[in-house]
Amino acid sequence: MDRIHLVALLTAIIHLTDTLFYAVRLSGVRTRRLITALSLFQMIALLAGVANMVQAPLLSAIVEQAINAGHAAHQANLEYLLGGIRLIILASSAGTIAAAAIAPIFIFFMNRAVFVYERTGSVSQLLLLLLSPSRIVRLSRELSAAFGQQRRAAPAKARTRWPRPGDTRRRSPRRRGLAALVCLILRSRPLPFVLLLVHILVVSIWTNGVLAALYAGALLPAYRSTASLLSGIVNGMAAVLSNFMIDPVTAVITDQALQGQRDERDMINLTYWMMFTRLLGTILAQPLFIPTVHLVELLTRMMT
Repeated sequence: MDRIHLVALLTAIIHLTDTLFYAVRLSGVRTRRLITALSLFQMIALLAGVANMVQAPLLSAIVEQAINAGHAAHQANLEYLLGGIRLIILASSAGTIAAAAIAPIFIFFMNRAVFVYERTGSVSQLLLLLLSPSRIVRLSRELSAAFGQQRRAAPAKARTRWPRPGDTRRRSPRRRGLAALVCLILRSRPLPFVLLLVHILVVSIWTNGVLAALYAGALLPAYRSTASLLSGIVNGMAAVLSNFMIDPVTAVITDQALQGQRDERDMINLTYWMMFTRLLGTILAQPLFIPTVHLVELLTRMMT
């Protein structure tokens, strides 16, 4: 496997894990054990940590190869590096889509893991129970039964129901699948529009931060160390926006749902909107990559 493709795979794993964090909050609200759910998720987050540790030196090695190739092949290697970075950003979008697709199944297993851990009180016993063949078969049956029950709940054909005398309520045909999810989100309390916009911007900055700094280092070989370290400033701007404008709002919504002040569908609304805006942020990272590189270049020249 080419190094670029390996880095793209690791990037997809990182974004898959980060996106599933939104689903953990919903699992915590459903089980009323939010802290336990977040603690168990840290074991899964270790996967993203390992992928990040492997990804960073691989990216640096790719940039070093582009710099040390010599003046004649330098331009060709820069074009190859740019194409590879575009692929890596695309992989971040793919990881986000994959996380949104498996979110219902992940929440199902996360709910079971929380209750099993509460009964056993041991992470090792939890892993042994969840990974045992009998438990896997049982969970698979429960999963198929749960989703099968949802399908059977919706009639195959919409039936015409005549209203009873005095019944003035409007009855709409039941929906299922994606249509049901969309209707549920639309009936929930709307999220602040600024929250969604800032989240898109924050994700696009985080997606580009390290990549833009490394590419700027390839454009300025004499100051590549300075350019690489400037990724902390770029990501720091995203961290400030996230800590001041995103985390407090989502925390309040989660606490209110946990205390019963909000309906559970508000948490479903929050979960899928955050996933969707995260996807938009990774897509926005593509056109914003070159401007971010120019910003890092400018900061590098100012410091040197």
